[in-house]
Amino acid sequence: METVNEKNAEIARRKKRVESLKRGIIIAVVCSILIPIVMCICLLFKVNSMQKQIDTLYLMKLEKKQMEMVASQSEELEQSQAELLVDELPQTSEASEEEQNQKKRVYLTFDDGPSSNTEAILDVLEEYNVKASFFVVGKEDDASMEMYRRIVEDGHTLGMHSFSHQYSTIYQSVESFSQDLENLQSLLKSATGKEITLYRFPGGSSNKVSNIGMEEFIRYLKEKDIVYYDWNVSSGDATSQELEPEEVVQNVLSDVKLYKNSVVLMHDGANKENTVRALPEMIEKLREMDVEFLPITDETNPIQHLKAEDVN
Repeated sequence: METVNEKNAEIARRKKRVESLKRGIIIAVVCSILIPIVMCICLLFKVNSMQKQIDTLYLMKLEKKQMEMVASQSEELEQSQAELLVDELPQTSEASEEEQNQKKRVYLTFDDGPSSNTEAILDVLEEYNVKASFFVVGKEDDASMEMYRRIVEDGHTLGMHSFSHQYSTIYQSVESFSQDLENLQSLLKSATGKEITLYRFPGGSSNKVSNIGMEEFIRYLKEKDIVYYDWNVSSGDATSQELEPEEVVQNVLSDVKLYKNSVVLMHDGANKENTVRALPEMIEKLREMDVEFLPITDETNPIQHLKAEDVN
């Protein structure tokens, strides 16, 4: 016969089992609610992260596509300019003796620097005692500031090619263009002590990338007494497909033959090693043609795809 104490102990054990069971049920219910919530939150973070990656990839693809389009348009533009300007080639039967004896002038120009290749380009130019023109972008690191100074100290021409080189920003409005130019002009003055007044439009003066008519930007430059320079000879090194040094040289030589005054477009970029490799042979071959190498100055008659004099 169970005693009272044994009964009480059994009741206590039952209560304890019931309480434990209740806690287990409550924990199970809470977990069944919290786990899906936590999983949903984790899933949202993952989806958000994936969306950012997708957006980044899309922007990279869009930028690449835009740059390929710009390069393609530039190539087409260069070709059309060569065809349009071919009539500049003087005809021997009509040229005066002085004109026939005049040397061809070649202006070597480099866009987009400074870069890790700028020093090598300057070394080649120094070795051959050739002066060129550099249309630079805005870079504030010590190495770039030193390159700005060396370009000037070596007797080359320093020109502007926009601070950011971001087409969508530069050509958004005249105000954006103005601010970009002023930023670069200020940077170059702090680096060299000189007021730079020569400019080359990213994509050229007749590019098809600008959101508004290029005439607006040309008017602005004219108001600021800034002269812009395009080109009539292209090395072809702007394309996405890398050219061999021999191809770069041949592109330049074949077009220089067409003009008395040749403004040669080349690029100073970290991925333009073949342009650097092509430079010595290019200079030597051009010297065999008895050309005169000159840097662009305020006195140089500008080659302009969209002529400033036609913009009122």
